[in-house]
Amino acid sequence: MMGIAVNMLNGVSYGMILFIIASGLSLIFGVMGVLNLAHGAFFVLGAYIGLTLAGKGWGFVLAALAAGAAVGLLGLVLERVFLGRLYKQVNEQVLLTLGLVYIYWNAILWIWGPKSHIGKAPLALQGDIVLTSFSYPLYRLWIILIGLAIFAGLWFLEERTRIGAIMRAGMDDKQMTTGLGINYPLFSSFVFFLGAFLGGLAGFLGTPILGIQPGLSMDILLIAIIVIVVGGVGHVAGALLGALLIGVVDAFGKAYFPDFALFTVYLAMIVILLSKPSGLLGRRVNS
Repeated sequence: MMGIAVNMLNGVSYGMILFIIASGLSLIFGVMGVLNLAHGAFFVLGAYIGLTLAGKGWGFVLAALAAGAAVGLLGLVLERVFLGRLYKQVNEQVLLTLGLVYIYWNAILWIWGPKSHIGKAPLALQGDIVLTSFSYPLYRLWIILIGLAIFAGLWFLEERTRIGAIMRAGMDDKQMTTGLGINYPLFSSFVFFLGAFLGGLAGFLGTPILGIQPGLSMDILLIAIIVIVVGGVGHVAGALLGALLIGVVDAFGKAYFPDFALFTVYLAMIVILLSKPSGLLGRRVNS
């Protein structure tokens, strides 16, 4: 019973990291119709930038926010200079962002080298906390709370603000939204910045749990896409539900079927898509 509880908490904490990165990718694709394959590289860049700042004496929270902001600004430049010109051109988006993955990868190798790194949790969150009959890392519990707080903020933004109303309208009909006098290009830039910020933030927050190495960008991108497909595109609640499901499946798969852990994630995706092709909370997106 204790093993089940530990694996469940491991899955939820890992799922929260997946949620933070996948929510950014889902927003970008859902609102802008841009398939940004460089989003996994944002995750890795955020991790390395945050680790560098933390190593220079920046506090953990400040390093996390600064890493997210730096990656967000990089994403904003990418959107303004390149992707904003490729509206509805999916093939070009894929080729461009895939090429950027290799550019970022080589830049990371040049600046930080090929070695893997493990982040340190802030001093106040190091150690374990006793939960009934077992102890559990305090940092993982904190990640769960941070993930829930980010979900609450994104849900409020999406469901209770004018920005959220524009976001939902743009998902349904971008041309009509623009025709109503809304500066949709400016709004798209904000969404891309927010999505990239979340990708970079997730990278640094995940370093004490997952570690980081330059080649992780494609692996984490693949898992983030699976999360979005399972949960549904363009829906923050869908991203959360999909991330938690994939996180828990992955944790139990690694614990009980270590040789087939990745297969269990794909199996969960296949089962869900067979019963609900648009994802658990998916909505049709008009690009």
